[in-house]
Amino acid sequence: MLPSLDSVLKTTNLTKSIFHVTANDNRQRLLSFPVGTYRTSLIPLEQITEILRLNLDDILSVPETPGSILGVYNWRGEMLWLVDLEQLIGGTSLFEQVPLSKPPIAIVLQVASYYFGLVVKSVNEIELHDLNKLLPAKPGSLPPQLLPFVIGYLPNSSTVLNPTAIAQFFLQG
Repeated sequence: MLPSLDSVLKTTNLTKSIFHVTANDNRQRLLSFPVGTYRTSLIPLEQITEILRLNLDDILSVPETPGSILGVYNWRGEMLWLVDLEQLIGGTSLFEQVPLSKPPIAIVLQVASYYFGLVVKSVNEIELHDLNKLLPAKPGSLPPQLLPFVIGYLPNSSTVLNPTAIAQFFLQG
């Protein structure tokens, strides 16, 4: 099992290679986190604005929104829409998984001028991957509910999520 965000943040001797990628290195830094029973998912760090623990009592539900929208959260004095990633891809809602052993985590993403939070149970670590080795996401390669929201997957079966596709799904709805 991969280390949790807490253990990564408490570690003072982080490998330099994760934070210092040379100019001729094609690898990118990606945040790794588990999603449902499918596999590990990844998001490039440059698309992440912030990672924060949520207090479920501070989430305000919004009527007449899709079930995969947990609600809104006060983030830096602004309303941050929270997306239940597991329910979005056909899994069990976070609210149905309560009590959680730890508060869920919001991965705050920015797409154009729109901010939203992908809510997950935990995050693992920062990984380096060459996205040139990404395999295309096509029917049969991934669960159908996950397919519209990924760029592709790596040979180790980690999916790389597409925050723009997730944001467009809700902006159109």
